[in-house]
Amino acid sequence: MGAYKYLEELYKKKQSDILRFLLRVRCWQFRQLAAIHRAPRPTRADKARRLGYKAKQGYIIYRVRVKRGGRKRPVVKGQTYGKPKTHGVNSLKNQRSHRAIAEERVGRKLGGLRVLNSYWVAQDSTYKFYEVICVDPAHKAIRRDPRINWICNAVHKHREMRGTTAAGRKSRGAKKGHLYNASRGGSRRGNWKRNNTQHFHRYR
Repeated sequence: MGAYKYLEELYKKKQSDILRFLLRVRCWQFRQLAAIHRAPRPTRADKARRLGYKAKQGYIIYRVRVKRGGRKRPVVKGQTYGKPKTHGVNSLKNQRSHRAIAEERVGRKLGGLRVLNSYWVAQDSTYKFYEVICVDPAHKAIRRDPRINWICNAVHKHREMRGTTAAGRKSRGAKKGHLYNASRGGSRRGNWKRNNTQHFHRYR
């Protein structure tokens, strides 16, 4: 087994003494830093490489902190108005994962970079910490590399905002296979609209 395989196996046993100690120390360190900050190198080199990271110019890692828990409805004094169906404030859950939210926050802060992927690094009682792999679409090392220069196309601006990264696609139900027939052709609404619209020839 190579070194990356050992790292992979180590992270499968998060309750082991060595990893519990490592994660505890890392959480303390990450808490002292800003909510979004640049990491000098990936904390999990094996995971980052599997998700497309390369240790070369143009690839950047940002670490981001996200508050754990559900999504409380942002209303004043709990006054939601309207029908009783919409009266809930506290027990609501976000439709998107913490990882997708982490990607979006990085994407907002760094408008000139493209979000490639992300992965979990640590968590404590209050926060979850993720590392987001970003790519600089203006860097020649990226533009000349045929394996990654697809991300330089303008159509890939702010993938994280539109739910086209791996984390974003999960909450949309936009995958392949018979289990995802409801969102075939783009999205749930697009699929429903296409199936419930009558199409006529112009001359009939």
